[in-house]
Amino acid sequence: MPKSLTPRDRVLTAFSHQQPDRCPVDFLATNEVWAKLLAHFQPDATAVGSSDYFDPQREAILRLLDVDCRVVSYDMFCNPPDDALEPGATIEWWDVLSRSTPCRMWRQRLPDGTMREIFGRQMRIVRNPTGAYEENCGYPLAAATTVDELKSYRFPDPDWWDYAALPAVIDHLNREQPYHIRFRIGSVFEVAWQLRGMSSFLTDMAMEPDIPKYIMERLTDIYVENTRRVLEVAGDKLDAVYFYDDVASQKSLLISKGMWGEFIRPCHERIIEVAKQYNKTVMYHSDGALRPLLPDLIDMGVDVLNPVQADAKGMEPVALKTDFGDQLVFHGGIDIIRTLPKGTVEDVRHEVSERIRVLGQDGGYVLCSSHHIQSDTPLENVLAMYDLALRASTTEA
Repeated sequence: MPKSLTPRDRVLTAFSHQQPDRCPVDFLATNEVWAKLLAHFQPDATAVGSSDYFDPQREAILRLLDVDCRVVSYDMFCNPPDDALEPGATIEWWDVLSRSTPCRMWRQRLPDGTMREIFGRQMRIVRNPTGAYEENCGYPLAAATTVDELKSYRFPDPDWWDYAALPAVIDHLNREQPYHIRFRIGSVFEVAWQLRGMSSFLTDMAMEPDIPKYIMERLTDIYVENTRRVLEVAGDKLDAVYFYDDVASQKSLLISKGMWGEFIRPCHERIIEVAKQYNKTVMYHSDGALRPLLPDLIDMGVDVLNPVQADAKGMEPVALKTDFGDQLVFHGGIDIIRTLPKGTVEDVRHEVSERIRVLGQDGGYVLCSSHHIQSDTPLENVLAMYDLALRASTTEA
């Protein structure tokens, strides 16, 4: 093993279930955390260079923290026709609360201050004591009672995206050294219920199954074609594809395993199939107690599981590594509910070392938070999590 690997090779080594020179890391955070880091580091982004697609100062932060992974996303490349915009809407790329990476993120800003994304979901800004978040505030498919009515809804067309700049964006990120870069596709179940309304959507799954199946199949059609186009244009410049669907709570699945198999699995299999046609690693995100689905996810072709909520039922790191560590790579694991916002610096350091010791044994782990680092997290805890000295931990801290 070389003494020092490039960020890309470090992640690829871990993904192949071999021990890299040190545990690779990723970074995702709310805007408030990014602001704290920018104020602390005041980074010089000269070496990064300007970009129309990502924030050079945020990218400079990732380099200061020695972060190995980068994400490029479908919503960086939206280019819908003018007649797809709401009356009086303006396009917002940067002032978007969901923007957890350096990348820009497409939104329509409506005259009433709400935001609408490319699939038509509408969000409003809700404040809390330490920051703000986006909350769904409109369900454009709520009134539909038949599939025929759903067919009149204007879903986006794959031609509403322009990925021509993607190879140059990746080359820009890799200009000094290569990073592990994944493409974020989107979600099926989550976007579907956010278009319909969650209670209605779950009721439909039991009472009117053609409605949720139609919505999810239409979304999957778009994701499959977008993914195919992305992988055609980017080729070997992309290392992995990433999609997400929260299907679990802290204690159990949100729906029965049988219902998941009927409604959601076929859509996910279609996305995975196109990724595998291009020999790409597949990363899947779901919060919560996902253990009952892990054998199925492995069977479907999922390679990397995020975010490993260690406090959720059945997601204890030792058991996950013992039972699935030779088949899955784990990504995440550092608690955003208690340890990062409420723990001491020593608590954070201990959890980081423990996750690396358990999940990182013989590779197979990328250290990251168990979701976006939240706005109430003290700066000193963020910095403790990314202490480079901890990444070599393979024994008890």
